[in-house]
Amino acid sequence: MRCQSFCDRVNLLQKLLQAPTIMKTKRSSDAANGNFGVLSNLRSDIPAGVVVFLVAVPLCLGIALASGAPLFSGLIAGIIGGLLVPLVSRSALGVSGPAAGLAVIVLAAIQELGFEAFLLAVVVAGIFQVGMGLGKAGIIGYYFPSSVITGMLSGIGIIIFLKQIPHAVGYDRDYEGDISFVQADDYTTFSELSHMLGYITPGAVIIAAVSLAILILWEQPFLKKQQVLRLVPGSLIAVTAGILIDLALQKFYPSLALSREHLVSIPVANSGAELLNQFTFPDFSRLTDARIYLTALTIAVVASLETLLSVEATDKLDPYKRVTPTNRELIAQGLANSASGLIGGLPVTQVIVRSSANIQSGARTRASAFVHGLLLLTTVMLIPAILNLIPLASLAAILFLVGYKLAKPELFRRMYDAGMYHFIPFMATIAGLVFTDLLTGIGIGLAIALFCILLENYKSGFYFHEEHENNKIIIRLSEHVSFLNKANILQTLDHLPAHSEVVIDASDSRYIDYDVYEIINNFKAEAKQKGIRLEILNLKGYGNLEPVGKPLLSKTENRPTPSDAAVTASQSR
Repeated sequence: MRCQSFCDRVNLLQKLLQAPTIMKTKRSSDAANGNFGVLSNLRSDIPAGVVVFLVAVPLCLGIALASGAPLFSGLIAGIIGGLLVPLVSRSALGVSGPAAGLAVIVLAAIQELGFEAFLLAVVVAGIFQVGMGLGKAGIIGYYFPSSVITGMLSGIGIIIFLKQIPHAVGYDRDYEGDISFVQADDYTTFSELSHMLGYITPGAVIIAAVSLAILILWEQPFLKKQQVLRLVPGSLIAVTAGILIDLALQKFYPSLALSREHLVSIPVANSGAELLNQFTFPDFSRLTDARIYLTALTIAVVASLETLLSVEATDKLDPYKRVTPTNRELIAQGLANSASGLIGGLPVTQVIVRSSANIQSGARTRASAFVHGLLLLTTVMLIPAILNLIPLASLAAILFLVGYKLAKPELFRRMYDAGMYHFIPFMATIAGLVFTDLLTGIGIGLAIALFCILLENYKSGFYFHEEHENNKIIIRLSEHVSFLNKANILQTLDHLPAHSEVVIDASDSRYIDYDVYEIINNFKAEAKQKGIRLEILNLKGYGNLEPVGKPLLSKTENRPTPSDAAVTASQSR
């Protein structure tokens, strides 16, 4: 009995010792098992929200500066994008805020209309976006080729890396968040790298190097295994180290300390009245001005396009491969834009830089985006002076890591292995982004991708079987025959040998484009001239077709030939 009692106690002790491990395993596998509840994932979402907050602060300020708007308007957009959008949207990991892609449009609109009238245009743009969402316009987002979206991610990663090099060495003339090749100071992304050499600040270089070393160290497996350290984002440690180094330099080596232009610069309100004065309201007396609606439509279309691009990219990066309802996302963005415009904020979109930083920091639910918005609100309202101690060089180190992860070398190798029809649009999109801007680069990538799709369809647009024994050629049309198949079908029919027997079988077709239908009917006359004995089976018309009850060819004729198998394999790839 004593032995049994002792064994029971040992077993109980083992269970108690294993309990924390079991609980820990359960918590860590919550997301993997499809449990995306807010409370069960806060341990991952709060640190990710902190990282996104640190990245968002200078971006909000920089985009406001580039837009010719008050700095506070960029912060308002960031706060609205962080607090309102996650409550309405179903994007698991997307983060919203002011976007650099709208800076040129916003700058021109403010110069033409004035800031208060521009805010009215933002409110109306939000209403347009809600209407677009209700009208199911979000389906546009599903038509971006994967190669273009992947190229966009890599291109933005390269741009982030290049644009942060000047900030890392203390040359902060260009605004944070700029992604255009030609900058506002008339330098380009590459000429800036040589121009900065005359303005290197040793203190910024030291801070950037230490911050980057901390971030790389934090990524190492032996540190990731430490539970306590996993709760503290490496980005927060890097920024804290940057602040402490600068304070130490101010005290012991003032000549190396950073000046005001090298730090975050948030407007500081000394009283509640001053804080309220930072809010601006729309001029509703301009509702009859037609220019308001033209500007609003422009903002709505461009903001929606940028949002849909970001949604596709974010879903692609999501480790759990969740799909964002794009129509609901447009509604969420529209509500956020109207709310932002009502209190003096810039237009809001979902943005890929903050979204990718969110994903790379281990976020699992929308709570991380809300945490980032909450941190923006509380720190801007309560402790802006502390935020103004953050060196831009530390933030550059954080963005270095974000950029590298978006454009890893293995990604290029994987796209190359996918084939030229994917690799060429991928590289074209990257080149377009790096040497122009976001929307132009995407347009270039889409044009090249469309050309590759046409070329691919030209080479393997439909099935055909050829039997040489009885000089019969069977061309069996596939289930869907679109105008993309025109060139291939024309060339095939043109090269059919004279005095042969040809069967065109549309038994499997469920849709035939009118152009293809016309080509086949026109071929009848040419077939007579060439002495071709032509038989057309089940080509009852064009457009959507009713399925055929039974095949019209014999079992022997329906059996795939080696050439058929090769074409089918080509299509499946």
